[in-house]
Amino acid sequence: MAGRREGPLMRGNGPPSRGSRIAMAVAVGIILGCVFAFLFPDGLFRSSSLSPSRTQQTTKWSQVNSAPCESLERTNILKSELASLSEKNAELKKQVRELTMKLQLAEQGKDQAQKQFLVLGVQPKAGPFGTVKSLRTNPNVIPDESVNPRLAKILEKVAVQKELIVALANSNVREMVEVWFENIKRAGVSNYLVVALDDAMENFCKSKEVPVYRRKPDEGIDSIGRTGGNHAVSGLKFRILREFLQLGYSILLSDVDIIYLQNPFNHLYRDSDVESMSDGHGNMTAYGYDDVFDEPKMGWARYAHTMRIWVYNSGFFYIRPTIPSIELLDRVASRLSREIAWDQQVFNEELFFPSHPGYDGLHASKRTMDMYLFMNSKVLFKTVRKDANLRKLKPVIVHVNYHPDKFRRMKAVVEFYVNGNQNALDPFPDGSE
Repeated sequence: MAGRREGPLMRGNGPPSRGSRIAMAVAVGIILGCVFAFLFPDGLFRSSSLSPSRTQQTTKWSQVNSAPCESLERTNILKSELASLSEKNAELKKQVRELTMKLQLAEQGKDQAQKQFLVLGVQPKAGPFGTVKSLRTNPNVIPDESVNPRLAKILEKVAVQKELIVALANSNVREMVEVWFENIKRAGVSNYLVVALDDAMENFCKSKEVPVYRRKPDEGIDSIGRTGGNHAVSGLKFRILREFLQLGYSILLSDVDIIYLQNPFNHLYRDSDVESMSDGHGNMTAYGYDDVFDEPKMGWARYAHTMRIWVYNSGFFYIRPTIPSIELLDRVASRLSREIAWDQQVFNEELFFPSHPGYDGLHASKRTMDMYLFMNSKVLFKTVRKDANLRKLKPVIVHVNYHPDKFRRMKAVVEFYVNGNQNALDPFPDGSE
């Protein structure tokens, strides 16, 4: 046993003292207390009488356990309330839209001149007496090629400076169409287009190398285009031309009973929304006059002054791509879809009638073409051919609109003005037989 080694705790001269043993017991107790406090925070034995805080925690857990049922019921209630709110919101929006429309209608026409000045530029001051001129040339619309991309590509090739002649035709007027485009070519005009209303006219134009456009099938238009007469087909143009204006092109709309002797684009002013030839046959009827109405029974007030002008011809007019121009087309097309009416009558009523109670007139600027340059057949056969000086005048176009024997007179006009046959017009009466 002499070689036995003692550990450090066993070293000493005798057993540990009583104070040391007490200190060690206290240290062990403290360590065990910390361990139990960490492992059993609620104690080894739970009492049935919990502390207030513990009772609240237990209640919360029980609420959580019952929450799924209550949550589902609450969700359904919220969904129902949300649906009710959505319906109320939609109704409020509808009321707001209706009120807004009523407000716009109430203010329509109010301060239009002021708004136009704000759009076009800085408000000017009025100049000296006799120097003030009002606005008459409205700005063009912004072109929108998405309206008809296929037509946009065609117009890009055919138009010159965003202008072209457009005519609508079906195969019923094939002979006149041929005379029409032959004289357009002779006059040196390249920017023209035929809107074919049937397959036969489309194929005919292609065979003659004439620019042609065929719209996508539209039964409402195609049925009239295939079988319609002159007036019925004429009424279609107001619907079809809208796309041309939306694409940003100025259109010289032309019937096919017209002989072209000069390039019409060299004789336009382009200062108005609509520039049209007149059905008038003299300065008064073409450009307007004061017509005095006599009613003798009125005594001192027997004479009433009226303003008269003969109508614009809806078969030949130049129309610019402006908002008033497009509104004109919309108005005429809308009325023709509801009424049995002549398109030329409706065209003039919408263009000239002023605003009055129950009706808002069209605010479009207009110009009457020179009646001797853009000549109707009444002027030619009743006046011009009988006057030695007027016979020397070469018009830009002659429109055979007053006479039903159109094809014969068209050929006679070509003979007179193109081939120089001075007697070509003589066999025809002033009017129709």
